[in-house]
Amino acid sequence: MKRTELVNYLNDFLDVEQYKDYAPNGLQVEGSSDVNVIVTGVTACQALIDKAIELNANAILVHHGYFWKNEPLPIVGIKQKRIKKLLLHDINLLGYHLPLDGHIELGNNAQLGKLWQLEDITPKPGLLRLGRLQESVFVENFKDKVSASLDREVLHLWGGAKKVQKIAWCSGGAQQYITEAAAWGADVYISGEVSEQTTHLAQELGIHYFAAGHHATERLGVKCLGEMLAKNFDVMHYYVDIENPV
Repeated sequence: MKRTELVNYLNDFLDVEQYKDYAPNGLQVEGSSDVNVIVTGVTACQALIDKAIELNANAILVHHGYFWKNEPLPIVGIKQKRIKKLLLHDINLLGYHLPLDGHIELGNNAQLGKLWQLEDITPKPGLLRLGRLQESVFVENFKDKVSASLDREVLHLWGGAKKVQKIAWCSGGAQQYITEAAAWGADVYISGEVSEQTTHLAQELGIHYFAAGHHATERLGVKCLGEMLAKNFDVMHYYVDIENPV
């Protein structure tokens, strides 16, 4: 598969033009013009790059790439070491941030909804999703289900009723949507990260908040995307999960 074919396909499939993002989506570091081995992972850290080299990959596809807004521009230190390794081994780096959260089929949020068996009842387009369980359940039981599905113990901030049915969620660092989730009538809001003020917001809004891990809530999209590419094109795919407790 040619690099240009891969980049054009992904840019179109993920509809990158509709997003105002914090980093460039698409090809971030140019490598080999031919791609036959793709490694996917959440973040383009040094450990992922080293594993990609070990697997003889010529493309790395991630959710968290490089060149974020407001980060220092000089290519020095950790950034220099990472990019140097990519260039020395002729590896393409492709990053897709918000487009990989929001994709209707393979996105992180779509995959989380399937994982938790939620009927999607989201009232308007966007990254924040709203779903409904088939029947109300005790919040502790649903928390255990989320923890087991992500293989990560969820931090539960109490704020609502003992039984829950409507679940709102947004992967990654999206705790700021808790007010909108409560306005939509959600019993639980799930995202990746948590701050001190979220405890008070949950209590005062009357909604449970689950901090399920930034990394843990953003593994599914990029993995599914890689699997789809391997199914439809003549490429090998390896998903590499670099452990991250955050």
